[in-house]
Amino acid sequence: MSARDTNARPAQSAQPVKGAGDAPRPARRRGRPASADRAAAGEAARDRILASARAEFAERGYDKASIRSIARGAEVDPALVHHYFGTKEQVFEAAAEVSFAPAAEGLGHLVPHGPDGLGEELVRFFLGVWEDPAVRAPLLAVVRSALSNETAARIFRGMVTRQLMARVAHRLDAPDRRLRVELAAAQMVGVAIMRYVLEIEPLASAEPEELVARLAPAVQHHLTGPVGEHPRGG
Repeated sequence: MSARDTNARPAQSAQPVKGAGDAPRPARRRGRPASADRAAAGEAARDRILASARAEFAERGYDKASIRSIARGAEVDPALVHHYFGTKEQVFEAAAEVSFAPAAEGLGHLVPHGPDGLGEELVRFFLGVWEDPAVRAPLLAVVRSALSNETAARIFRGMVTRQLMARVAHRLDAPDRRLRVELAAAQMVGVAIMRYVLEIEPLASAEPEELVARLAPAVQHHLTGPVGEHPRGG
């Protein structure tokens, strides 16, 4: 027998060579599909960006806040901020929308029986929004930025016009109803700036109910009173 014959190994049945594509597939994970997980992660990142933006605008104002600082506060890459919102102006507008959402939603439930008593309801609701610390903080960010930057001021005016004044104006039956609502809004926004932003005393420490009693007649007059007469109030 030759050396070749003595070293020969027993023949084995042919086995397919396993490649990378033949690796065992992991068992399919039960629960939500991967796309749902990615969507949830994206929504969470978007919420963190908005929260960081409100904090940045409140602390630093519109001019000093930056996409990079907002991203750092949200623990995301600045590119992700641009991906979800675009420019700093668009980030501010999105943050303002979120800040105004409770007020806009609440206004939709006011005055189901007409304009009578609208002044008191508006003032009570308006002060109630500002007296809530959770709502007041993001609103202060918007107002402070609007006081110091024209871009922020333009966005703020748009929020007030679109989300607040328009919801009240359609309840009035007067040819100058838009002007009436703007005068009423100016009355209340002025009080908010002096009370919550500038904190001027004794207005800053006055009881909300006292402010309602004093402001409601003036706001009601702006909305429904005859032109040229002075409102009566306490």
